Amino acid sequence: MAVLYSFRRCPYAMRARMALHVSGIEYEHREVLLRDKPSEMLDASPKGTVPVFIKDDGGVIDESLDLAIWALEQNDPNEWLRAYDAKLVARIDGPFKHHLDRYKYASRHDEAAIRGDVDLSHRDKAEEIVSDLNQLVEKNSYLSGAHQSLTDIAIFPFLRQFVAVQPDWWNGSPYAALRDWLTAHIESDLFKAVMVKHPVWVSPNSV
Repeated sequence: MAVLYSFRRCPYAMRARMALHVSGIEYEHREVLLRDKPSEMLDASPKGTVPVFIKDDGGVIDESLDLAIWALEQNDPNEWLRAYDAKLVARIDGPFKHHLDRYKYASRHDEAAIRGDVDLSHRDKAEEIVSDLNQLVEKNSYLSGAHQSLTDIAIFPFLRQFVAVQPDWWNGSPYAALRDWLTAHIESDLFKAVMVKHPVWVSPNSV
């Protein structure tokens, strides 16, 4: 059987798990701790990030979007690939993620934040992209059309991280359409299904 190395709270792993779940592909789930990665995972993918998927033929996919697209190419019952906007997702994985990390983990990146003087400039930069997302949802209901696609699935775990930094600010922001869109995704049966807690996988070689 195929194997997935995953970490529950990782947004990259979330998007991959949702695509795998919808596609119906069966696999063994191996929950890992990122501070204590199993040697089997590192042997398959030395870069040490999740998700890592080992297909039943031994092939390895260790990029979340590659895995999501591969899974949906096997079976895409909701036609998520039809309206997939790779350019928009790249904007989230690139500029938005850059600013998200420096907003969420300011003390790791900013000497001013270490001194307690938190600079919200990265939130402002990320908000420019958030505003664009809100306009898309206002116009189309979803990010790349009138129906949900992989674009929505690939992006919302990162917006979920963004809004969790200052939820009061988010709730008072002018992005009502995007708030409703995000809430619907977070409360969906699909997301709840892939966020079920798994015990940390223990390698038989370590026993």
